[in-house]
Amino acid sequence: MMKLFRFLKPYRIPVIIVVILTFIQTLSELYMPTLMADIVDIGIVNGDTGYILQIGLLMLLVAAGGAICAIVAGYLSSQTAMGFGKVLRAKIFSRVESFSLHEFDSIGTASLITRTTNDVTQIQTVAFMMLRLFMVAPLMCIGGIIMAISKDPELSWIIVIIIPVLAAVIFVISSQSVPLFKVIQMKVDQLNRVLREGLTGIRVIRAFNRVDHEKKRFHEANLDLTNTAIRVNKIMATLMPVMMLMMNFTTIAIIWFGGIRIDRGEMQVGNLMAFLQYVMQILFSLIMVSMMFVLLPRASASATRINEVLAMVPEIKDAELMVRPEQRKGLVEFKEVTFSYPGAEQPALSNITFTAKPGEITAIIGGTGSGKSTLISLIPRFYDVDSGIILVDGVDIRQMAQKDLRAKIGFVPQKAVLFSGTIEDNIRYGKEDASGEEIRRAAEIAQATEFISVMEGGFRSEIAQGGANVSGGQRQRLSIARALIRKPEIFIFDDSFAALDFKTDAQLRAALKTEIADATVFIVTQRVSTIMDADRIIVLDDGKIAGIGKHKELLATCEIYREIVASQLSETEIA
Repeated sequence: MMKLFRFLKPYRIPVIIVVILTFIQTLSELYMPTLMADIVDIGIVNGDTGYILQIGLLMLLVAAGGAICAIVAGYLSSQTAMGFGKVLRAKIFSRVESFSLHEFDSIGTASLITRTTNDVTQIQTVAFMMLRLFMVAPLMCIGGIIMAISKDPELSWIIVIIIPVLAAVIFVISSQSVPLFKVIQMKVDQLNRVLREGLTGIRVIRAFNRVDHEKKRFHEANLDLTNTAIRVNKIMATLMPVMMLMMNFTTIAIIWFGGIRIDRGEMQVGNLMAFLQYVMQILFSLIMVSMMFVLLPRASASATRINEVLAMVPEIKDAELMVRPEQRKGLVEFKEVTFSYPGAEQPALSNITFTAKPGEITAIIGGTGSGKSTLISLIPRFYDVDSGIILVDGVDIRQMAQKDLRAKIGFVPQKAVLFSGTIEDNIRYGKEDASGEEIRRAAEIAQATEFISVMEGGFRSEIAQGGANVSGGQRQRLSIARALIRKPEIFIFDDSFAALDFKTDAQLRAALKTEIADATVFIVTQRVSTIMDADRIIVLDDGKIAGIGKHKELLATCEIYREIVASQLSETEIA
């Protein structure tokens, strides 16, 4: 957890101020019993009212000073802890944004959400407690021991006995709870995962009448977390009664043996009262430490999970010496490219070689699981190849800055993703400084103007989270408009026309011809009618190129392509 505290550097001045104020507050609290002892042993015994008023006024001033320090220190501590949490969340989000898809898959979306929210909250709470309780407790404990011994060294043997016993109790209880706190965080992940699946898959769940099944899954995950939390709380709940019991027995021992010493004339009543208060301060400081031990194990588990994210080195990163293409054309070349997903037994792509030139449409077709989406995911460098090389404008994409490479690409994913905001905002996502005219032009080419115009707000109509208030075809067209507005050198359409009807599909492809005439275009599709006019059709089968050429060439030479065409087109259409 100490590794995370390096992010407190921007708040080092408030932390220093908190330390100073805490020190002053502790001194004031330690000084109060001594003043009270003086009032009893000197003022009351001698009947000196003036002395009592004088010391009483001093006590009020000391108490007021301590209270002011406590208030200011508490305010600065809360500000620092909240700021620390903000910095941590920003660091995690920034690191996650640099991850490749493999890192996302290895940790899991549900776990990343938990680590960014729940785990950071645990660290944030402990940071505040450390600035307040954990600083006060040691000072109070050490100061209380010194002051108690100064009042009566012989009676201090009670402290020598009680402190090791309390320390042993705290150690035993915390050693049993630490492993369980780590388990709790993993069970929170599991609960978050089940909840997320239930919310995102609600349509499928209802369509298959699996509501009761999902309720059962959630109940099991929830009960599992609850039982573990109860088990931990039972262990931790024993701490406070044991501490209070020992504190009460200590009080009895001090009064008993202190009374004997007073009877012998070896101790004064005021000193006994002061000694009792100092011992109570020592014990309360140990209780504060025990409260930290309640929080620290879970925070430690959270810190480990956060450090895993921050320490994870992205597989895909920019080269030390980056190269920029001398020309800006959009030429894409695959040379003997082989790629395997982590942990896979067989490559997803094997020995892929082809060239896609500017001004040409390269279509990719094949059966389910043949590697179509995998192939085009390699171009923006979502994954790195195992062997071979991918060149863009003559430069290996691994030698290019990721930002420069992706600036060349207009990508339309298979699953259209929209963000909450207006239609205008979603289209402008592809180009931040796009003008209103450019937005309308992109929407017109994407055949989106028709449904936008009938919406109440037009281009300023609100899009719900995930595009829930528009249809699949409308989401797809807005996604295409977002790519078009960039005017990139390379267009990638990953099965982007599947949600469109044949009429809209034909109109869209006709409008695209002039707009993307100078760009390199990749189209992944299952529809033969969409790619019959493509300059190059790549037929994939089990991760390998089964055929490459134009439509008529492949009909004559590629059996797999003929089967795909025959399954979709009539003999008249094929002819």
